[in-house]
Amino acid sequence: MYYDQGGMEYELEEDKLGMRVTSGSIVLKKDTQNLIGISIGGGAPLCPCLYVVQIFDNTPAAKDSTLASGDEITGVNGQSAKGKSKVEVAKMIQSISESVTINYNKLHADPKQGKSLDIVLKKVKHRVVETMNTNTADALGLSRAILCNDGLVKKLEELEKTADMYKGLIDQTKKLLKSTFELSQSHKAFGEVFSGIGVREPQPAASEAFSMFGEAHRNMEKFAIKMLKTAKPMISDLNTYLHKAVPDTRLTIKKYLDVKFEYLAYCLKVKEMDDEEYSYAALQEPLYRVETGNYEYRLVLRCRQDARHRFAKMRADVLVKMELLDQKHVQDIVFQLQRFVSAMAKYHNDCHGVMKKAVVFPIEVDLSRGTFTYDTSNQFNDEEEEEEEEEEAVEDTVETGMEASNEDFILVSLWTTELEFIQELSVVDQS
Repeated sequence: MYYDQGGMEYELEEDKLGMRVTSGSIVLKKDTQNLIGISIGGGAPLCPCLYVVQIFDNTPAAKDSTLASGDEITGVNGQSAKGKSKVEVAKMIQSISESVTINYNKLHADPKQGKSLDIVLKKVKHRVVETMNTNTADALGLSRAILCNDGLVKKLEELEKTADMYKGLIDQTKKLLKSTFELSQSHKAFGEVFSGIGVREPQPAASEAFSMFGEAHRNMEKFAIKMLKTAKPMISDLNTYLHKAVPDTRLTIKKYLDVKFEYLAYCLKVKEMDDEEYSYAALQEPLYRVETGNYEYRLVLRCRQDARHRFAKMRADVLVKMELLDQKHVQDIVFQLQRFVSAMAKYHNDCHGVMKKAVVFPIEVDLSRGTFTYDTSNQFNDEEEEEEEEEEAVEDTVETGMEASNEDFILVSLWTTELEFIQELSVVDQS
C-alpha cells in the first residue's frame, strides 16, 4: 500500500514484466503426513500475490506436476487467498484432510528472460570457486556453495587416470607386437635359408635335418602372425574405450557441470533477493517489485526450478553412465588382458614345441661329397694369378736351395781348415 502527498492510500498495479497468466484449479490428495508438498511465499501485508516458492520431490504436487514455482495461489477449496498472509493460507491447507483443491494463476515465463548477465557472472564465480580448496576460497572471501567438490568431478579425475593407464597399455602392446612381428620376419628368413640348404644338400640325413629346422622357423613365423591377429582386436577395443567412451563421458560431465553451475547461480540469486526483501522489510520501506506482485522474483524461482530439474536429470544420467563405464572398465580390462596373455602364452608354447622337435644338431656332413662350383670364365684372370703364384714358389725354392748350398760350402770349408790345422799339430809333435 502506498500513500500520495496528501496522505491518500493507493495500490500499485501488478507489474508482470510482459509475462502472461492463466487461471485454473487442481485437486491434490494429501500424503500420510497431511502434506501436499509445496512451500509458499508472498502475501499480505507486503505483496498482493501469494505464490508457490518450491515443489518438493516425491510429493503429491510433484507427482501431479501441474503447479510450478512462481505460480500464484488464488484460493483453497473455493475460499479466496487474496489479502491473506502465507501463514494463514498454510493453515487453511493444513486444516483440510485427504484432498485439497488449489485455485491458481499459472505463470507462463520464458526461462531465457530470467537468464540475465548477473546469472552468467554467478556461473563463472561458481566455476572458479569449484576449483579452489576451502582455505583459498576463505582467504579470497568467496563462499563455497552447496554441491561444490562434487563426487562426480572426482570420478572424472579417476577416469582420466584410467585413460592414461589405457593409453600406456596400448603403447606398450603396440611396441611388443611390433617387436614380435620383426622377430617373426627373422624366423621366416632363417626358415628360407635353412630350407634352401636342405634342398641343395646331397646327403639325405643332412638334407632332412636342415629342411626340418627351416620348417620349424617357418612355423614360428606363422604362430607369430596368428598371435598378432588374435591380439589386434584387443588394441581396437582399448582404443574404442580410450577415444570414444572416455571423451563422451568427459563431455557429458562437462555439460552436467554447466547445468549445476547454472542451478547454483539461480540459488544464489534467490538468496540475494530474499536478503534484499528482508532488509527492506526490517526498515519498513516499500520494495517496488514486491509491491507489484514480485514477478521478477517469481521468474527467478521458475528458472531455478527448471535448472534444478535439468541438474537432477543430468546427474542421474551421468551417474548411470559412470557406473556402466566403471563396469565396462573392470570387466573389459580383465577380458582383454586374459585374451592377450593367452595369445602370448600359446605363441611361446607353440614355438617351444616346434623347436623341441627340431633338435637335429649335430649334423655330420661329408664336405668331400659336397657340390662346389668354380668360375672358369677367366673373368678375374685366375690362370695368370696361378702362374704368378707358381713362379713365386719356384723362386722361393731356388733361393732356399742357394741358401742351403752356401751353408754347405761354408761347412766344408770349415771342415777342411780344421783338418789342415790338425795335421800341422801332428808334424810339430813329431819334431
